[in-house]
Amino acid sequence: MSTVTRYEIRERAAWITLDSPANRNALSAPLVAELGAHLRAAFSADAVRAIVLTGAGPAFCAGADLKNRGDAVAAGGGPNPFVEILRLMWDGPKPVVVAVNGHAFGGGVGLVAAADIAIAVEGATFSFSEVRVGVIPAMISVVVLPKIGANAAMRLFLTGARFDAREAAGYGLVHRVVPAAGLVAAAEEQVRTLALGGPIAVAEAKRLIRTVSRLPMDEAFAYAEAKIAALFASEEAAEGMMAFAQKRKPRWAE
Repeated sequence: MSTVTRYEIRERAAWITLDSPANRNALSAPLVAELGAHLRAAFSADAVRAIVLTGAGPAFCAGADLKNRGDAVAAGGGPNPFVEILRLMWDGPKPVVVAVNGHAFGGGVGLVAAADIAIAVEGATFSFSEVRVGVIPAMISVVVLPKIGANAAMRLFLTGARFDAREAAGYGLVHRVVPAAGLVAAAEEQVRTLALGGPIAVAEAKRLIRTVSRLPMDEAFAYAEAKIAALFASEEAAEGMMAFAQKRKPRWAE
């Protein structure tokens, strides 16, 4: 039974809420374990088209649970459960929308970066605060650097300075900034927009972005050519094109 997170299905989306406001939703071992279980459940559920990750209370996620020496984030000697969460969000077959309800520090910013689409409230602040407690943003750098680039990361990683939601949007970390009262509606609108695309096509579009960015040009073109040929021959594409010709919604958008 979940104690520090909540999981619910709303229409076509799985909503995962970090629900440990007493410690600002820090990445404790129980929270990391529950979050990983919820993500796996959402990715495997046929009815789920998208995942929304948000937090309860004034903070989204304060990062590592420093009262326990950050054990859930800095685990060694085996598979790291927090790395597994970042991998799931980054490479999982369904789009992940993060609704940043408040402050995000350290590993919390990693969760924002690992998501596919990020919406933040106007009052949210962010920080790669690790250097200020004598460590570095090691694991999260793998998902943060593709989003904000080395130049911005150099200043933010080395100083631990805070920056607001508008700056986060400027860095490419956040796509949209909304008033606090509009966060849920903005996330719901994003889910509805995602549901207009074919389920297989949306998954393959996400995979395309993740894969092509890692490949040399010749390999990227070969991968893209094979993918588009397979998708044009798919039942989903046939339904989408028929629906377009008949001026109706495709079955997945009904």
